[in-house]
Amino acid sequence: MQTTFTPEQLKDAATARSNEILRTCVHCGFCTATCPTYQVLGDELDSPRGRIYLIKDMLESGRPADEKTVKHIDRCLSCLACMTTCPSGVHYMHLVDHAREYIEQTYKRPFMDRALRWVLARIIPYPGRFRLALLGAKIGRPFAFLMPDARLKAMLEMAPKQIPPVSRNDDAQVFPAVGERRMRVALMTGCAQRALNTDINDATIRLLTRLGAEVVIADGQGCCGALTHHMGKSDESHASAAKNIRAWTREMQGEGLDAIVINTSGCGTTVKDYGHMFREDALADDAAAVAGIAMDVSEVLTKLGLPDGAGVGGDTPLKVAYHAACSLQHGQQIKTLPKDLLKAAGFKVVEPVDSHLCCGSAGTYNLMQPEISKELKKRKVETLEMTKPDLIAAGNIGCMMQIGSGTEVPIVHTVELLDWATGGPKPPALQREGAAEVPILR
Repeated sequence: MQTTFTPEQLKDAATARSNEILRTCVHCGFCTATCPTYQVLGDELDSPRGRIYLIKDMLESGRPADEKTVKHIDRCLSCLACMTTCPSGVHYMHLVDHAREYIEQTYKRPFMDRALRWVLARIIPYPGRFRLALLGAKIGRPFAFLMPDARLKAMLEMAPKQIPPVSRNDDAQVFPAVGERRMRVALMTGCAQRALNTDINDATIRLLTRLGAEVVIADGQGCCGALTHHMGKSDESHASAAKNIRAWTREMQGEGLDAIVINTSGCGTTVKDYGHMFREDALADDAAAVAGIAMDVSEVLTKLGLPDGAGVGGDTPLKVAYHAACSLQHGQQIKTLPKDLLKAAGFKVVEPVDSHLCCGSAGTYNLMQPEISKELKKRKVETLEMTKPDLIAAGNIGCMMQIGSGTEVPIVHTVELLDWATGGPKPPALQREGAAEVPILR
């Protein structure tokens, strides 16, 4: 694709990067075949190719973003299926991130849009605030039908039936390895996950220590910055990310780290991109070092290996429908490791048709674009249920909440199953009695 940016425009690092990306696009349209919003809406402007044209025109002209461009960029899930499909290697993620930042700087949204985005940015990244908001939503849930805005209704419906107690395992501390120490790793405890499902981090700590890893919960870490980053609020996202970079750098320069383990794949995609995000910042070297050892939990578990004899299925292994989170299969290009681990642990793993398509969660997308999100959820749940599984496994809390709200089939994180198969407790979601008390490990 030809571009006409001026030398003055190209002095801006973000614009220069977008120019590189735009020039790799050859208009082939392969991306339209795997774009969820194009499949639902059938509008060329709701495909990656269409959005690329809109972004190019907006950035080249230097004009403020207009309503039409904002509408179609907002409808993008950032699922990144287009990047997996693209034969030309168009790095759509960096392009759409720049477009969202530009929109945030140049476009004044309607009041309700601004208010909702402001609230989300100041609640979800903070576990304490998020818990209070979930409690309020749970109380207000019976009155959701009275909400005049579909987005407000979606926010009330998001509240889980049970809000788990706080897990003290998420506090800054060190969990020693069981037996000989084979690795020293930092676990990113996240933000929304700490309020929505404490079982995931607990299971991760048990599993990693059982396999010989010393697990550090670094003092000062917090939200990865993904939520505000995808809203175009760069100052806020960089401030969150910088706290993590400093916290993990202290550990790396202290006793050292072999990996930074991330069990929420949406966070993993962002942390692995810290090097790019901070390329013009004083933290550039530290950010690149952090990104260089950031790993999804499935990558670390593959390095450690599961013990012989792992498994809970016996002669009739449980049938697990594996949902591949977009941020894992497209954002991080990790496709087989979770399935291989589940198979090694004795589970029968099946995948739904169109497993490359998004479930519609996509961070806050299910709150800000509820109609499209609900259609994608419906399609995903139907394909998962067609496999007739005993349970569903996924590697991202957002996907788990989204899919779990549309099916009666139990859904658990991959690490919960692997923990169970190697001597840990049965995942609470699979227990008829409901959520168990949070086990304190220290």
